Amino acid sequence: MRMNGPLILTFDVGTQNTRAMLVNKSGDILDMEKITYEIPYYSKQIGWAEQSADFYWELMCKCSLALKERNEQAFEEIIGVTLTTIRDSVVCVDKKGRPLRDAILWLDKRETVFEDDFSFSQKALFKAAGMLQTAELIRKTSVCNWIIVNEPEIWKKTHTFTMISGYLSGKLTGVLMDCSANMIGHIPFDSKRRKWMRSSDIRRKVFDIPNSKLCEFVEPGEILGNITKEACRETGIPEELPLYASGSDKGCETLGLSVTDLSKAALSFGTTATVQLTSKDYMEAIPFIPAYPAVMRDHYNPEVEIYRGYWLLNWFMNEFAGEKVQQAEKLGVSPEELMNKQLKNIPPGCDGLIFQPYFTPGVSMPEARGAMIGFSDNHTKAHIYRAIIEGINFALMEGLRGMEKQAKIRVRELYAAGGGSKSDEILQITADMFGIPVKRIQTYEVAGLGSAMVGFVGAGQFEDYESAIASMVHVKDTFEPDMSVNEFYNNIYNNVYEKVFTRLMPLYKRHKDITEENKKVIQGKE
Repeated sequence: MRMNGPLILTFDVGTQNTRAMLVNKSGDILDMEKITYEIPYYSKQIGWAEQSADFYWELMCKCSLALKERNEQAFEEIIGVTLTTIRDSVVCVDKKGRPLRDAILWLDKRETVFEDDFSFSQKALFKAAGMLQTAELIRKTSVCNWIIVNEPEIWKKTHTFTMISGYLSGKLTGVLMDCSANMIGHIPFDSKRRKWMRSSDIRRKVFDIPNSKLCEFVEPGEILGNITKEACRETGIPEELPLYASGSDKGCETLGLSVTDLSKAALSFGTTATVQLTSKDYMEAIPFIPAYPAVMRDHYNPEVEIYRGYWLLNWFMNEFAGEKVQQAEKLGVSPEELMNKQLKNIPPGCDGLIFQPYFTPGVSMPEARGAMIGFSDNHTKAHIYRAIIEGINFALMEGLRGMEKQAKIRVRELYAAGGGSKSDEILQITADMFGIPVKRIQTYEVAGLGSAMVGFVGAGQFEDYESAIASMVHVKDTFEPDMSVNEFYNNIYNNVYEKVFTRLMPLYKRHKDITEENKKVIQGKE
């Protein structure tokens, strides 16, 4: 790896940590500064998730300054800056760009209680489109609506309701502007047109934020602005360097994995687990849930999301494997690393144990819950651990098969990123379950790599993304499927897993009703 430029300085602001990295045209991350959050967010009530917007800015500054201290000469060879962040995390700012309240993160599950309902005509339109229940749920869970109802004074003072990406871009350039590939969340954005929804769009009734409170945005690769004197002082980034728009962390991840056509799919084994495609044609993986605007212009990223993906492994370790956590601390490794070594000792199918990973229900399955069935007296913690991994993969398989059927295509390769992709064992299980090769590239910092690629293309260092991929993305490992094991997994998927949710759904609904009735009784007694 050579330290001479040109270089892109990329910031990756995630759910658990913030990173700053120097990337060259060969796709080498020459140096990186990473700060892991002690407290990723705070909750005033169960299910809420908030964090100061300036918390992320301060960590970006610390990362950048530490990186510059080690790489003073390399900072002179930076030709541009890019930023990728978590999605669907919003902040209200005033006319001067100052936060009016802390940011509300994508993890937040608060719901709004409305005094009014959709009008009769609106209900009729939603019902005719087959999306009344979805529209009611999205309206109830949209953060902007909660602020309007519960913090009207904050909303009145809000000049711009922006994603955290837009706020942080504004801190770097002095101009609050964002990227179309960051417009992912509960906002009136038309992903197909890559513009704000028309006032006549029925979907706008769900979260009707006035256009005057929405920010301007540019396409990926375009310049958002230039580093200001104040940002230069706080971050150490040379003044006047351009900030190139890139996109959300998942979108940059997909590009960084070289998934640019329908022959490939991107698997993200992070806090949220996702399977994502890149398509020239607009298609919704789940009806009425938009395909996201891709980092590549005129492309889309249809996606299926398992909300609590590889977070589930952390949950398992913290709740049920305390001895492994203590052992890992003594050895200086992660607890998951120790558990992953035991995966080979557990047979495919986990001796009859099947896991359903819906710990946090989504829009398409609002009543869903997590479930594990098939216990017997020979099951161990290692069985449960592997069953969680298989359950996440079964859910992702279901999502991919649905998208393949809709697009009338067959994905030939999978590219994996995220914390789970560090494990050879997990990637081999994944290859066996999907029945196609799983590939891992040269770095785990895939979102940062993809974001840097956008910067290089924007700066004219590459003619297009195909050229950038050829230079910057290198397959390091390929995991080939064992097709006899795949046949076994397909048997389980088709005859058991696919039927579990349908059979349990009536019980989920009934249990929810009983729980809510009991809450009312308790509140009445109080």
